[in-house]
Amino acid sequence: MIKMICKVLLNKDCATVTNSIHKSSYSSSSALIPGSKDILPGVSKSGPFGVGFLIYQRKAIMPLHKQKINILEIKGNSLDDGPGIRTLIFFKGCPLSCVWCHNPESKSFQTQISFDPKVCIYCNDCINICKENALSRDNPFFIDRNLCTLCFQCVEDCPSEALTSVGKQLDIDDIILEIEKDMPFFQTSNGGVTFSGGEPTFQMDALSALAKTCKEKGINTLLETCGLFKWEDFQNKILPYMNIIYYDIKIMNTKAHEKYCGVDNQLILNNFEKLVSAISNTDVKLLPRTPLVPNITATTENIKAIANYVKKLNIPHLQLMEYNPLWLEKNFKIGVTNPYVQSKEMSQWMKQEDVKKFLSYV
Repeated sequence: MIKMICKVLLNKDCATVTNSIHKSSYSSSSALIPGSKDILPGVSKSGPFGVGFLIYQRKAIMPLHKQKINILEIKGNSLDDGPGIRTLIFFKGCPLSCVWCHNPESKSFQTQISFDPKVCIYCNDCINICKENALSRDNPFFIDRNLCTLCFQCVEDCPSEALTSVGKQLDIDDIILEIEKDMPFFQTSNGGVTFSGGEPTFQMDALSALAKTCKEKGINTLLETCGLFKWEDFQNKILPYMNIIYYDIKIMNTKAHEKYCGVDNQLILNNFEKLVSAISNTDVKLLPRTPLVPNITATTENIKAIANYVKKLNIPHLQLMEYNPLWLEKNFKIGVTNPYVQSKEMSQWMKQEDVKKFLSYV
């Protein structure tokens, strides 16, 4: 059955499809959304997703609470992503491909290997054990991602943890157990759970089950989303279980959005407008946000355009998020090249006077 799906959709055998996804090189005119049998229309992107996620969804036959969710990290005692003390669940996988992504290791749906040369003790145990000869000191990234089969033997044998796995699969029950450890902090600080990423709605059914369980336990829920999802699924499966939604509006110009984020913004804006209408008579709180990225989102034209757009929809506040250059090092660790690494503006924190200028527009 799986092989048939591969051949019908891509006219390739399963080995070819798996290899394409592994190398993050598959291109498609449509995005397949995990947890859905439908193809999301109007999305064009090259990146680490495709038919493999449809196969992942159709292979899953166990009860939903026991299905594995691709998670980047679970972080407790957070004060930065919503009110009160919160537990952050970072989902892995995203339908966008923003060039400045602050969590580039969350873009790919699959588990990856990270290499940190600052921690390496040069024992060469990993080089000696690698059967694929994928590791070399002559390689500036150390790992040849085209040769690596992700067996993770090098990670297991690394004494200094310079090599680490990025991402893990957990079932919903395990995640709930982690969340429940922080419930006393939620109760004393009016905190809760924040679903972040990556893009949480990229695993729609899993997010739905997780959020529903949290709501049943009286836990405040907050979603951070890029807005690229199928509205009907979001409205039925996610919205009923959310208290707060942080919604990213990065770039207003459609062509610029496609250039820097990998897809155009039409569906994102349409979903935002539908969301504004859907929550108008509810207690759900909505906060649109824009990351300040030098010379990309942080331009007078773009910030003013977003501010005007939000005001027309009678949304009282737009949050501007200060630029963080730490993503540059993260890209290197997972072997990703990025032309913006050479940009002086991208390699340093934004000047406060520039931040204040953009804040004056909102």
